[in-house]
Amino acid sequence: MKYFILNTFIILMAGSVMGSPRSTANRQPPTANRQLKADLNRTAYYKAMESQSKTLVDAQLTALNATAPANEKNAFLGAMTMRRAGIGGNPASKLKLFKQGHAMLEEAIKQDPDNAEYRFLRLIIQENAPGILGYKDDEEKDSAFIRKSYKSLPEELQKTIADYNKKSKVLKLQVS
Repeated sequence: MKYFILNTFIILMAGSVMGSPRSTANRQPPTANRQLKADLNRTAYYKAMESQSKTLVDAQLTALNATAPANEKNAFLGAMTMRRAGIGGNPASKLKLFKQGHAMLEEAIKQDPDNAEYRFLRLIIQENAPGILGYKDDEEKDSAFIRKSYKSLPEELQKTIADYNKKSKVLKLQVS
């Protein structure tokens, strides 16, 4: 049975794309109120998230480990690690990677729950993760948050979200 579940996980991941309220004392302002960090090449990052290329994903993982700030690193590295789990390897290592990435992304969101980009990363993963992983709980909540925050986000992020919206089944963003 364990072999069947892991084998199913491989098949499903091969085609994939890509808490409680906390004190606000140490939180950064919502993404809508701050500019995107310049040291992260978001164009290359989101290209790797869409890609089936192990090389592109691995390059982003290396770049993130070298340059991204701590909490931002957790969010982006977590999502890219989960993306990496969908590209290849044995079932046990894929599941291990997914769980590692999941922990990093969820911790980043816990630290900064008003960050629309972190929620967008989670939405991408949740919408494309195989159902067997049980990682779908926040799709609607994240979609609503992204729709509400969209107009106040930096233009570069708006474009990325609008592009993803074209293929998303849950985002349902009304872009003019």
